Amino acid sequence: MWGEVETKHFYDLDPTVILKAVDDLGFRSTGRCLALNSLENRVYEVEIEVDEENVQSASDRFVVIKFYRPGRWTEEQIREEHQFLWELKDAEIPVVAPLKIQNETLFKLDDGILYTVFPKQGGRIPDEFQDEELMQLGRLLARLHQVGRGKQALHRLHITPQMYGRKNLEYLLSSKLIPAHLEKNYASIVETICLESEKLFMNKFIQRLHGDCHKGNILWGRDGLSLVDFDDMVVGPCVQDLWLVLPGRDQESIIQRDILLEGYTSMLDFDYSSLKLIEPLRALRFIHFSSWIGKRYQDESFKRAFPFYGTDKYWEEQIHDLRDQLNFF
Repeated sequence: MWGEVETKHFYDLDPTVILKAVDDLGFRSTGRCLALNSLENRVYEVEIEVDEENVQSASDRFVVIKFYRPGRWTEEQIREEHQFLWELKDAEIPVVAPLKIQNETLFKLDDGILYTVFPKQGGRIPDEFQDEELMQLGRLLARLHQVGRGKQALHRLHITPQMYGRKNLEYLLSSKLIPAHLEKNYASIVETICLESEKLFMNKFIQRLHGDCHKGNILWGRDGLSLVDFDDMVVGPCVQDLWLVLPGRDQESIIQRDILLEGYTSMLDFDYSSLKLIEPLRALRFIHFSSWIGKRYQDESFKRAFPFYGTDKYWEEQIHDLRDQLNFF
């Protein structure tokens, strides 16, 4: 599903197409359009004309339009993301949900590219968490997970050793992205990680999650904390959303995780045995990340962001890091 055929129009998005897509949904764009930082999709902040009586903050003068990278998610998968976001919003959980326009959230350009529009959300990415902020974030994630277990996502990816380990390895090998003399070593360590991870994943409860809940997707604004960017929404164990907030292994990170869990368990039970999944999940993320880059490397923005991808040094470091990762299982 990857390559120039699917993405050629995606590379050609220009202000004329972007502004017309906004106007076609009933907005009145002023012509100001700013590209936002996003490698995966194409995301733009667009200024719109608004009646002054409807302006409560500077953000009300803008919308954010997101064009989905072709070949990544199906329409059904994207709709499951939007459905989850609106379930969370209806439960008064602070997330940024796509705008509904005539009860629809997903739209399509003439060339088939799917897009959606969000309200602009002000706020800052946290540098460090105070204890009370960790408690608040723990309670928020518990509320998110409580809604997440209410329904199933039939089309979203499951974060498992098979999907994030072996499936990605299969792609990397079939695409010849790993230097031939390193293929065997890389494949061997990935298979070992998958075998060891499967023992720990066995019988663990899985459900809908944010999936990519690192600091960059947490905002502190005038109304408090909010979660953004559910593009990587997955089905998996709840601990996935917790370890990414505090990915460190040092003592300070462990103390902070305990505070986060104190807030979490004040709202929802937590399976403490699932903490053993943190290191397998970290290893699977390494593997998934290498495949993720490889599938998009024809995109010039990926070549600029990852100039050493595909070199001997890159894959030697991956093998070293994955071997080291096994020591923490």
